[in-house]
Amino acid sequence: MASPQNVERHQAVVSDLKRQIRGPLLQPGDPEFDAARSVWNAMIDRRPALIVRCTGVEDVVAGVNAARVHGLPLSIKGGGHNIAGLAVSDGGLMLDMSQLRGVQVDPARRVARAEPGCLLGDVDRETQAHGLAAVLGFVSATGCAGLTLGGGFGYLTRRFGWTSDNLASIELVTADGRVVRASEEDNRELFWGVCGGGGNFGVATSFEYKLHPIGPDIAAGAVAWRGEEAGSVLELYRSIVTEAPRELSCVASLRLAPPAPWIAKEVHGKPIVALFVCYTGRLEDADRVLAPIKGFGSPVGDILQRRTYVAQQSLLDATQPKGRRYYWKSEYLRSYEPALFTTAIEHASRILSPHSAILIFPIDGALNELPEDHSAVGNRDAVAVLNIAGSWERAADDQPNIAWARNAWRDLRQFSTGGTYINFLTEDEGDDRTRAAYRTNYPRLAQLKAIWDPGNLFHTNKNIGRASVA
Repeated sequence: MASPQNVERHQAVVSDLKRQIRGPLLQPGDPEFDAARSVWNAMIDRRPALIVRCTGVEDVVAGVNAARVHGLPLSIKGGGHNIAGLAVSDGGLMLDMSQLRGVQVDPARRVARAEPGCLLGDVDRETQAHGLAAVLGFVSATGCAGLTLGGGFGYLTRRFGWTSDNLASIELVTADGRVVRASEEDNRELFWGVCGGGGNFGVATSFEYKLHPIGPDIAAGAVAWRGEEAGSVLELYRSIVTEAPRELSCVASLRLAPPAPWIAKEVHGKPIVALFVCYTGRLEDADRVLAPIKGFGSPVGDILQRRTYVAQQSLLDATQPKGRRYYWKSEYLRSYEPALFTTAIEHASRILSPHSAILIFPIDGALNELPEDHSAVGNRDAVAVLNIAGSWERAADDQPNIAWARNAWRDLRQFSTGGTYINFLTEDEGDDRTRAAYRTNYPRLAQLKAIWDPGNLFHTNKNIGRASVA
């Protein structure tokens, strides 16, 4: 039973918020409460005390002030797609941004402004109306805010760098309730920090993305081969990602074949290796560039063809539905070593769930040309992201599937740069892994944290420790 003091505090928070916000204030027992608190990863089941469904920046300001004044844990939900479930905390105040999904495109300036609840698909749809694209991720239901604040990468990263490298500006509500703009011109050091530093410095209320001429039609899709061909396919993959133009991006996946209509029925449920390919160069060059992939081995599925960029951006959506249980281990890779592929194939052969996979995402190119301290995300020595992606349906299967991911990680992390992607860190990974994500940029981030959030209001995240500031 709640103490009289806690009941009184709760009532005070509710009273304060109801006077100040325009959007709904949800409490346990309200019809929409459970849907609002749910996130993509079904392993996360936390219950906030209150949820502010924000309708604009002033609702965010009111929520931040209420959390600070009343000492409530504060969490922010955009797409709710983070593996660690950072959008929700027990007993805290959640700011639900999911209603704020507006996108405005300025094709002349090649810039798009996106609200904080936008999913990748929202931005892609609006920018592609002008033949333009932002550098975003691989699953269209991912929230733009979390992706961008953690650095972000996708099919366009080889050409244009991290998502945060393509951020023109960001608007934030800071710990003291101020609304500030950060860019190369305004609050430049803060801008450095939010380009990869996660939600440690404020609540993002808008993003301004630089856009690039892409699509609407591109050459893209996927090709799959039997697991027995994995060694030769991954050697092909190595030659593609090390020699091909940056317009070509290619994700390697080792898994059990799903019952997808494009994959031959006789291999459903059996080991396969697949390449998810995206070529954004001149369409007249596509046949020549993609010929080594199209003509290789004996595919059991091939949907590598001319398609829209929007279609490619949602191609992996079916592999990542909301409501499954997810546990990942991830590292940045320093190179494509033969032993890396051998070890990955070995652990892929031990996959327990039909939904799990070992994935390699190429990111080398534009981001490697900038210095490590260009922005907080750093890790500019990486050529790829390794993700050991455990995914299954039942809570009863947690232990063996988590053990599979951890065992694979134990043997594969020897190929790491020493860094890891902040957005792929799971709930159980602590400060040592956060430090590994930022490496030499961590001390500067800690100094920035001490300036902009000295009380650590924004701590429901992969938290950056505060450094003393003279």
